[in-house]
Amino acid sequence: MTLLTSSLSPGTQLIKLRSMVPFLLLLHLAVNAAAAGDATTLTATPATITRSDQWITLRWSNLPSPSPLDYVALYSPPSSADLDYLGFLFLNASASWATGAGTLLLPRLPDLRAPYQFRLFRSPPAEPSTNTRLDQDHGPLPDARHRAAVSGDVRAEGNGSRPAQVHLAFADAPDEMRVLFVCGDAGDRAVRYGLLGRREEEWDEAPAEARTYERRQMCAYPANDIVGWRDPGFVFDAVMKRLQPGRRYFYKVGSDSGGWSEKYSFISRDIEANETIAFLFGDLGTYVPYNTYFRTPQESLSTVKWILRDLEVIGDRAALISHIGDISYAKGYAWLWDHFFQQIEPIASSTPYHVCIGNHEYDWPSQPWTPSWSANIYNGKDSGGECGIPYSIKFRMPGNSSLSTGTGAPDTQNLYYSFDAGVVHFVYMSTETDFTQGSAQHNFIKMDLERVNRSRTPFIVFQGHRPMYTSSNGTRDAAHREQMIQHLEQLFVKHNVTLALWGHIHVYERFCPMKNNQCMNTSSSFVYPGAPVHVVIGMAGQDHQPSWEARPDHPDVPIFPQPERSMYRGSEFGYTKLMATREKLTLVYIGNHDGQVHDMVEILLYNNSMPVKLPPKVIWLYMGIAGGVMLSLLVGILAGFLVRRKIDSGRWIPIVNEEA
Repeated sequence: MTLLTSSLSPGTQLIKLRSMVPFLLLLHLAVNAAAAGDATTLTATPATITRSDQWITLRWSNLPSPSPLDYVALYSPPSSADLDYLGFLFLNASASWATGAGTLLLPRLPDLRAPYQFRLFRSPPAEPSTNTRLDQDHGPLPDARHRAAVSGDVRAEGNGSRPAQVHLAFADAPDEMRVLFVCGDAGDRAVRYGLLGRREEEWDEAPAEARTYERRQMCAYPANDIVGWRDPGFVFDAVMKRLQPGRRYFYKVGSDSGGWSEKYSFISRDIEANETIAFLFGDLGTYVPYNTYFRTPQESLSTVKWILRDLEVIGDRAALISHIGDISYAKGYAWLWDHFFQQIEPIASSTPYHVCIGNHEYDWPSQPWTPSWSANIYNGKDSGGECGIPYSIKFRMPGNSSLSTGTGAPDTQNLYYSFDAGVVHFVYMSTETDFTQGSAQHNFIKMDLERVNRSRTPFIVFQGHRPMYTSSNGTRDAAHREQMIQHLEQLFVKHNVTLALWGHIHVYERFCPMKNNQCMNTSSSFVYPGAPVHVVIGMAGQDHQPSWEARPDHPDVPIFPQPERSMYRGSEFGYTKLMATREKLTLVYIGNHDGQVHDMVEILLYNNSMPVKLPPKVIWLYMGIAGGVMLSLLVGILAGFLVRRKIDSGRWIPIVNEEA
């Protein structure tokens, strides 16, 4: 059909065209209807994620000419631009992808206090990505050019008002327990708690205080950029008080209007207990079930799984968890913190979870403390522009240590602190801020160690992120280790620190008791020799690890022999478990691949007690009593000798030399 001919005048053509409008309209609708029947579709179910939902199902169909590089990208909030995705999944993970239809399953995603949306993109192999953002291996990320379909929104039940990310920590008083959680608004929230056996109507209630931080307070990219920033919601902090020691309490957090969490339970702290149980590790990280801007460690899931097993085994015995730096490895991508807290909630909601700051929470070139020897240590971009701010708000440890950021952002907190738990005094330090003699942190450590009551806590466990001793070939931190030895080791030896635990290096390595680079004992079970055992425990999840240091006497051998000071080292992922009584402290290393013990060290007290400082009057009293006893013994021995000499003087027989 010819619609227009040049033989007609413009006016005649227009009249003729107008007469055909109804026909053209019908033709347009018919074409669109046919096209709609063949359009690519993408659905995501359920539309509302409840507490019982463990999976999100993605289904697509009618994708023409499918490519193995086609993918579905995740977004939150739905208003995000195509390039600002959280991550992506390749469609070829579905067995039927080549047919243009398929299904993918995503494990439950954390509540980001905004809906999720999924978008399907075509990625023809002949068109390389033009995205300027690169992944961990410096390859271009998908460029989101050919969008084919968009899902409906998927939101969490309660639209962000219900509590999430519940975790515990010790408060300053031994009869208190702190609980932190996240909600999407700053409305009133509380914790309700009560002893096992009490009716819920009789539970006590404590209000929760809300804190948050803003995008403008992040110090650099990607934390302050649209690609990395997501609203963190509000972190609520409540303290349960007047707890009876060593008892099981139940609790829930939230409000009547916004909704309550499920019920959790914990064993309250008992500083007079005759045992201590702790699970300790560093460098855990968090796993996400999709591709994102860098690789995330699946082994971190195994660490949580095995610790949960051990917690179930010990039942009603109190325990605590120590995570000594490099916490979530969010590195400026805010939603990874949400994944992290969802990942640890099964253990952190029932067991106090304590942390210290690492380079991936804090370090940036503009950080306040940059001594001359730290030129290659503190000038990195390991925090991804977070500069300690999310770490300081999302956790709250005992004590009140803080350091001004100098940028108007909230102070950096949770730097150094200590507490007693059973027979162990735990000390945490910041290896990222000033620890040298004369600093506030050094003064705290010195005073804290001087005040330890060794009759109540005969063991001291000291923890920080970067190690004082390691046989890793990480030369970048060599100056840092020298400074640690110079400024801290004398305090460790003087005050009989039992155990020093470190992370940062993603392996397990146990050293002998160390004093100024000298080994004091090489066995795995011994009486405390006057210096701490150093153990590197950064093997909880992250997998990047520099090689072992080479030995000068093996320059041509393609192995790295273990130095004499290193008692055990291995690259298996895992964690450590500490068990202490008043007579002995035991630390075991448990591997994730089998859940079994792979190394153990036992440190015993001499005569069942550590040296205890006594008041001078008591010392003189004991010396007087001891002197009187010794004098009586000497008089008795002399009298007996004189009597015996008189009796035996006439019949003394010389000793026979049997060798003759």
